[in-house]
Amino acid sequence: MNQPMTHGLSRNRVILATAGTMLALLLAALDQTIVGTAIPRIVADLNGLDRLAWVTTAYLVTSTTMTPIAGKLGDLFGRKPFLLAGMIGFVAASALCGLSQDMTQLIIFRGIQGIFGGVLFATVFSVIGDLFAPAQRARAQGLFGAVFGLASVVGPTAGGFITDNWNWRWVFEVNIPVGIVAVAVVVAGLPYVKSKASWRDIDFWGAFTLAAGVVPLLIALTITRDHAWTSPQVTGLLALAAVMLGAFVFVESRVEHPIVPLHLFKNPVFSISMLVGFLTAFGMFGSILFTPLVFQGVLGISATNSGALITPMMFGLIGASTLTGFLMRRIKYYRFLGTIGVAVMIVGMWLLSQVTPGTAQWKVVADLIVVGLGIGTTFPLYLTAVQTALPRQYLGVASSQIQFWRNLGGTVGSAILGAVLANRLPDYLKTRVADLHLPPQVANSLPKGGSANSILDPTLLAKLPAAFVHAIRLALSDTLHDIYLLAGLVLVVALISTVFMKEVPLTGDRAENGFDDEPDMVDEEQRDAQRITA
Repeated sequence: MNQPMTHGLSRNRVILATAGTMLALLLAALDQTIVGTAIPRIVADLNGLDRLAWVTTAYLVTSTTMTPIAGKLGDLFGRKPFLLAGMIGFVAASALCGLSQDMTQLIIFRGIQGIFGGVLFATVFSVIGDLFAPAQRARAQGLFGAVFGLASVVGPTAGGFITDNWNWRWVFEVNIPVGIVAVAVVVAGLPYVKSKASWRDIDFWGAFTLAAGVVPLLIALTITRDHAWTSPQVTGLLALAAVMLGAFVFVESRVEHPIVPLHLFKNPVFSISMLVGFLTAFGMFGSILFTPLVFQGVLGISATNSGALITPMMFGLIGASTLTGFLMRRIKYYRFLGTIGVAVMIVGMWLLSQVTPGTAQWKVVADLIVVGLGIGTTFPLYLTAVQTALPRQYLGVASSQIQFWRNLGGTVGSAILGAVLANRLPDYLKTRVADLHLPPQVANSLPKGGSANSILDPTLLAKLPAAFVHAIRLALSDTLHDIYLLAGLVLVVALISTVFMKEVPLTGDRAENGFDDEPDMVDEEQRDAQRITA
């Protein structure tokens, strides 16, 4: 078994290593939020509206696929090489994105960037487990969750400022100075733990079948925005994904060092944490993805102002994440913090489902803060619990699986809730327009488009009668009512699941001050055997 990373480290060295790891997380998290505001300018410059979605999809697919692979490799070969490789590769890919001359190049480079982004997300949260004893780990996870939330707040504003005052290419190039500082700090602060593993221990067949299953699955889910679920493209990709993921399970049950050890799912802490992460991401992405439609479509607020109104949700997330990290070590039955967090999310979803064109802006902002508080509670809790429940040799696997299932839940949620929007909106629009009792000649002259994009075009809305515009807003609020209620029902399943969580004492083989004494290997092995089947 590997020695703890912090064995023999001074407090200043631990602080330096933590700062470098936080910068690595900020690098990856900031990129996810800062790029979105520059997309319209990128499309206008590179003339690639037809391939716009692939700028995001390419990153999502490669980062999600790479996350579990990188987590396992970190367990085998140590975290520092992968953290450095992830940052250097991420920065290099960012530079290439900024130099893109057409959409094809940008999509390819975003895919490459996603590979290294997956390495970063898998490694950063594993390093926390290496640096801190379980009693301190929850607090550290809360602070790292706050870094992620902070990136969500700063990113859109920074992206808009850079795009308006400099050039959209700087949205990518800004990663270079941040990356250089992060690499320097990690090199100086993070120790390297020698490993006895060799390339023969790498599960190549597992990595191949996992990628061959996850890639078509994610592509199938993301193209449902413009393809029917029953279309040959979607069903074909889903069938391929099912076959390859079946092959992945077959391979993992027979190799010595699997990427995802299947026996870990027998541990209730591990399995429930994955389930709750998947389901809460479903609700989280539902609220984030459709909130702009609430502000712009239902309330009629400009895009610029609507972006600013989402920010308080992230402050709620940051506050709850930090507070949960501090409370976990002080509460014996800390699993109920997760129960409370998911319950708060459900309340937030119900409040958002009640929004109508007459709802005050501040009420919607308050509803989003409620959702943010619920989401923030779940971030550090389940990651800390699963890291503590499993032996140290699975630290990277545990951390990366949490990230993987959250990404997968967000993708599935976006696809399903997006399908609800596409299917329900035309019918609600037809009903609301019928309630106006317009003369046939007037009704026939009005637009028949039922997509959110077509009915929210400011140029189009300016030409329509006020009564018809109000009918559009009512139809959209009816649709979003169904979407948020569906997301809330999914969260009810998550709520029930949290009750079956088992607390793992947040004490470990390391001293309370966060630094390590030589562990008793016999006791450690006994604890490891108990943790897997606990």
